[in-house]
Amino acid sequence: MADVASPPGYRCGHVAIVGRPNVGKSTLLNHLVGEKVSITSKKAQTTRHRVTGILTTGGAQFVFVDTPGIQSKHASRLNERMNRSATRSLEDVDAIVVVIEAGRTTEADRAVIRLLPAGARVIVALNKIDRLADRDALLPQMAELAPLFPFAAVVPVSAEKDRGLGELRDAVRVLLPAAAAAYGEDEITDRDERFLAAEFIREKIFRLLGEEVPYAATVAIDRFVQEGALRRIHATVYVDRDNQKAILLGHGGAQMKEIATRARADMERMFGGPVFLEVWVKVKRGWANDDTLLTRFGY
Repeated sequence: MADVASPPGYRCGHVAIVGRPNVGKSTLLNHLVGEKVSITSKKAQTTRHRVTGILTTGGAQFVFVDTPGIQSKHASRLNERMNRSATRSLEDVDAIVVVIEAGRTTEADRAVIRLLPAGARVIVALNKIDRLADRDALLPQMAELAPLFPFAAVVPVSAEKDRGLGELRDAVRVLLPAAAAAYGEDEITDRDERFLAAEFIREKIFRLLGEEVPYAATVAIDRFVQEGALRRIHATVYVDRDNQKAILLGHGGAQMKEIATRARADMERMFGGPVFLEVWVKVKRGWANDDTLLTRFGY
């Protein structure tokens, strides 16, 4: 990462996007950046890693940091690491966007607000306003939020429908320090293609399978070789139990083939070239509570 020449008055800074699970943080990041850099699904806790998305405009560069949803329901070493990643993201950023579902503030939302560092520059994004019949329903929620923290702004948005995102960017921009751009204009994430490939596979598992298996699965890239425009990718999906492996494979391997086909399509769009993808499934019991394995899998 090196400073890039920028005009006078230019601003650049890191912005953490935080919130409880399933409020739309990753969708918001993707729509702010204009590219899919963080995986999404309708299931909570899809995001497990800190993911950076970079938006460069004529007057500012926003380095958005998507984080796992902060939660306390499920105890495992994996969730401990995810919560730690999310809370650490609050410490070294220039601004914070707390994402809360429009129309209701839950105790889990309040728990996230209590984690905000004193003196932090924080904006609330009230997301999913497209689901509200009456925007006036936001007024009591805004009044409820006001005494919880000295927020710099509260901005209603719909990440999915691209509503209010310009206003959110404007509110964030004034909180960023005057600085030259840290990344090139064409950079949209600091994550490499190996990471993105694993995430695209994991996303399809979340989208195509039921409640249990996605949370018991993780993905490792065993081999990633580029031959001209072609990328050869060999990956392994690890699950906790034999019956989860059977579900993931499906009859005659059909389910895993569909997951790989959809993931490969996303990879080809993102990487701009053909992808040869092979995916295996293995059982690794207790991986979510094994610190050695979690480190190996990048958590």
